[in-house]
Amino acid sequence: MASNNYTYNPTYNHSNASNIHTPYGSGDPYYNESTGFITPHSAKKGKSKWVKIGIPVALVVVAAAVVGIVLGLRGHKSSSSSSSSAAKGSAGQAANAQNALEIYPTATDSLYLLPIYPSTTNTAVFTSPTFQSSAKAALTWPSDPFQPANPEPTVVRSDRPRLIAPSYKWQALPQLIQNDPYMQFWNDTIFGNATSYYGLPVVQYHMDGDSGILDNAREIKMRVKAFAYVYRMTNDTKWVDRAYMELQNAVSDNFGPSGDLKWNPTHFLDTAEFTAAFGYAYDWLYDVWTDDQKTEIRNNMIYYGLNRGLIAYNNSDNLWTGWWTNNTQGNWNCVCNGGLTVGALAILGDDNTGTAEQILGLTIDNAKQNCAQAVTSDGSWTETANYWYFGTTGHAEMASSLMTATGSHYDLLTVNPSFSMTGLFHMYVTGPGSLFSWGDHGPNKFSTTANAMFLYGDYFNHPEYVLFQRDQHDAPEPWSMFWYQPTVAGAFWDGMPLDHFFTDELDQWAAMRSSWTDENALYVAMKFGKNQGHQTHNDLDCGDFVLDALGTRWAGELGSGDYLSENYFSNDTQGSERWLYYRKRTEGQNTVLFGGQNQLVTVEPQILQNLTSGTTQGSSTVIDLPSDSTALFTGDLTSANANVTSWKRGVRLLNSRKQVLIQDDINTSVSVMWRMHTNATVQVSGTSATLTIGDKKLQMTILNPPDGVNMTTGPAQRLPTDPPLIDGQVDQPNPGVTVVMINLPAGTYSLQVLFNPQWDGMSANDFVTPPSVPIDSWTLTSHNTN
Repeated sequence: MASNNYTYNPTYNHSNASNIHTPYGSGDPYYNESTGFITPHSAKKGKSKWVKIGIPVALVVVAAAVVGIVLGLRGHKSSSSSSSSAAKGSAGQAANAQNALEIYPTATDSLYLLPIYPSTTNTAVFTSPTFQSSAKAALTWPSDPFQPANPEPTVVRSDRPRLIAPSYKWQALPQLIQNDPYMQFWNDTIFGNATSYYGLPVVQYHMDGDSGILDNAREIKMRVKAFAYVYRMTNDTKWVDRAYMELQNAVSDNFGPSGDLKWNPTHFLDTAEFTAAFGYAYDWLYDVWTDDQKTEIRNNMIYYGLNRGLIAYNNSDNLWTGWWTNNTQGNWNCVCNGGLTVGALAILGDDNTGTAEQILGLTIDNAKQNCAQAVTSDGSWTETANYWYFGTTGHAEMASSLMTATGSHYDLLTVNPSFSMTGLFHMYVTGPGSLFSWGDHGPNKFSTTANAMFLYGDYFNHPEYVLFQRDQHDAPEPWSMFWYQPTVAGAFWDGMPLDHFFTDELDQWAAMRSSWTDENALYVAMKFGKNQGHQTHNDLDCGDFVLDALGTRWAGELGSGDYLSENYFSNDTQGSERWLYYRKRTEGQNTVLFGGQNQLVTVEPQILQNLTSGTTQGSSTVIDLPSDSTALFTGDLTSANANVTSWKRGVRLLNSRKQVLIQDDINTSVSVMWRMHTNATVQVSGTSATLTIGDKKLQMTILNPPDGVNMTTGPAQRLPTDPPLIDGQVDQPNPGVTVVMINLPAGTYSLQVLFNPQWDGMSANDFVTPPSVPIDSWTLTSHNTN
């Protein structure tokens, strides 16, 4: 490995490392998508929909499970509430039934962008997840003829393309599309998106301050992938010409500065994504480029991309643009190494400068030491649920490109044995009201999706990953067409536990639900975990939770602050100015605020219990829960706060998963403020509150209210006692967000809050009032009322 003198310093202000360098993130227009839950600012083109939560569900009923959203554009067929067709080529009864049903969901929720499943039982299709080894040739990929006995990173297959989609897959693809309803829909959506992009102007250069041109890079990459895919499916060279326009534009005099800083290597994510875009274009369209075009594309990729990668690794310009090569277990390392690797693999054999070989001598080992370690021992992503997308996309693109081009991933998929579990992290962090999106939610995703689930599911033999992802709104894009294993069969939910506990010390979180397939299901998730070690993307949020029921999110997350705010990414020490911003402060989370002070970054919470009745969903989308179905998660969070003798928090499900109890057992010498952020209209009456969103209601009640307790509401904004922001800086507004607060003076308390969603058909007598039980005495049966 090349020499690298960079050592991570948690107190170093990366944002001001130089006048032109910041290592983290980006800002307006594409990072600041969350300005509150209900009434965000007017959406800019390409704005992500992920964090618009908490308003009444409206359905977009489409002929397939997902709406093909790329760049915020929807490509979908005419409205239809259901679809069916005669079975086509099959591999047994389940495959026949799958084609008869076509695509499992009947609609996509237009707010949360999650699939809507029919309330039905179809035992022929909704069976245990599996890959069918007996599938007919019409339903399976042929074997790759390229099988080197001793793979080497610099020895590539002789045919093109070599990245992700070798020629043998292109040859098999039309028949697979004909016989698989999901692939049919994805193919149609890719064509529709490519057509939409075709008529747009080339991507315009936009330097977003310290945040760079990452938006530009990912949009160009997204377009190039679509154009190259449609060309290879049609042989119509107009798509090649359109792709070439984007490539020429990205190196033109009108696109950024002259010289080798054009792709903004001081924010190296930008450089990496441009390099990847050029690499895919070079490789997928290799047979149609002229020799002059190949030379031009290759030289530009080397000059603006790969050479800058060598400079970053060696810090030969003293700009520290390669800080991400050292002790960076997160998306930065995955994206940067992934983009450089893709570019190098694309030009191997044509590059007579030796640059590609040098890059591959650096990126693979570095990614194994950093990127691959971004998954913790329980499968969670070290940063946040949203940054999982960026990291896994970079990781999967790199691993897949290495496998198809050279015959091996060189242990990138397996060096961390926990990587095989990260699909479960993504599944359980997704509730009916979208992600449990703690911390920063990141930028627009553009070319970034969750489709690494297809690669991981196939490689690690987890068909449930594949089945889960194929119903999602971001499934229709080129990578899916080659990572998807069409021999998959069954339903991801069949046999899937309703509860899962993630116990690695870094995050420590739990997810509990009443169904995997009911958009109105109850879902509650809570996290403990550490307040450091998340690549400066976390909040001070030990004890944070979200709550979904009745098709909406009742307790939710505010997400990112403004990435352009001064010192937003300065460091994660106690005195960091990051913690001045409301959305990052403890008061901006759904947890307990003690003495009006932020939590300590040194917190080391301890899980006390994580218990479940072990309820799993069966093959039906309609689940009949037994009366004893429950789960609970408790922890000792005392170390999160000064002046607190003891703080234990617990969450549990009651009454066959129809009610939720959150309890805090507290002994403190400072004031207590229990806080929850909601989109609801809140009406407080004594120690109870009625929350209303649309025509849905939720009742929350303080059980056995302690003396001196007081329930109030207020805006989601900083407290009068907070330290001032940096001069000239402001918090983002949070319109439409109300904070429910429960206040207590210093003392010893058991604060028990019961949540009762007002389910259709349930009367007041159908809800239970549980007994008062100290958290230390909780068991699966401790709150039974009969």
